[in-house]
Amino acid sequence: MNGKATSTRTRLERGRGALGPALELVHTGRAPTRAVLTAELGVTRATAGAVAAELEALGLIRVDSRPGAASGSQGRPSHRLAVDGNGPVALAAQVHADGFRAALVGLGGTIAATAPGCVTVSADPAQVLGDVVQAGAALLEESGRRCVGAGLAVPSAVAEPDGTALNPLHLAWPAGAQVRDLFTECVRAAGLTGPAFTGNDVNLAALAEHRHGAGRGARHLLCVATGHRGVGGALVLDGRLHTGSSGLALEVGHLTVNPEGRACHCGSRGCLDVEADPLAFLTAAGIDPGPEVSLLQQARDLLREEYDNPAVRTAAEEIVDRLGLGLAGLVNILNPDRIILGGLHRELLDADPERLRAVVADRSLWGRSGSVPILPCTLDHNSLVGAAELAWQPVLDDPQSVLAQRVP
Repeated sequence: MNGKATSTRTRLERGRGALGPALELVHTGRAPTRAVLTAELGVTRATAGAVAAELEALGLIRVDSRPGAASGSQGRPSHRLAVDGNGPVALAAQVHADGFRAALVGLGGTIAATAPGCVTVSADPAQVLGDVVQAGAALLEESGRRCVGAGLAVPSAVAEPDGTALNPLHLAWPAGAQVRDLFTECVRAAGLTGPAFTGNDVNLAALAEHRHGAGRGARHLLCVATGHRGVGGALVLDGRLHTGSSGLALEVGHLTVNPEGRACHCGSRGCLDVEADPLAFLTAAGIDPGPEVSLLQQARDLLREEYDNPAVRTAAEEIVDRLGLGLAGLVNILNPDRIILGGLHRELLDADPERLRAVVADRSLWGRSGSVPILPCTLDHNSLVGAAELAWQPVLDDPQSVLAQRVP
């Protein structure tokens, strides 16, 4: 072996422990060039170059062969880094009250392909999960891409360590359904390799937004969202989801915001879950929702097309005020440095941003002394992207060992 090859191997050996951190930096967009990667890792340029070359050899990133200076930069030109758009993918699946969807998601949180969403959900979780995995497997076969694993987002708290869906309230599934085991069985039955993971849909949306969207750079990120039914919440602390002792933390849908309000599935009354979701908005606006279109889509259409209607505006303000009360309580308890809103809440924020921020500021201790930024989520299908993040995590932790163990 010549001296140059030996030197390159030595640099790579020294930087082998940096492969995972380097991949995560490129994956989250924090290392657009090799110079930035060098600085972030705290290694020499030669070591950073060897690490980048190894990640490229694994088919995970691409290194621009011709270095170029960033716009407005006065520094030395550097090789640009990007995820490989033709590299491996994770199979992501999501089940919600109005159907399910499968997708292939590459590094960088990029959705490479999606299957048409189903609009009905069987009461048998095994059948639903089998159908969504088959839809994802068909996408994989068509793409010809390598699969690193699979992730599933469900509208329920997922208890750890058993992976059971404790309260799939808006699905006709039994409480305590063994969703992780069922999903894993379906993934194996479809002939897919790699690990299978399951998580709560809002937790996974928050994880995706923290890595790739509106939550990037936040240390203490609070995410609250209403999807097709109900309200969920999640907290990301220093880059990690806070799930509590058994995976059940941040069930914010069961904060009481209207003591005389609607009966909630949890046994209480006036919870966010029933006072600030799409059904609550439609009801407040005097709309009898039809079965043909999802509640979320009906609520979105009403807000976008009829906001100037006094009844619709009043209903929106009512939901915003209830949401603001809940957020204010969470701010007092959690002291986040950023709040992001998803689903219908994102569009309510867009419709009247100052009203919601004023309610939170007026009703929270810290809001009066320093306002907490409240932003809309920016990723489409963020729960799907978050489900894929679960499958990508082992690769981010140790890319070489994980990929070397699997047959393409």
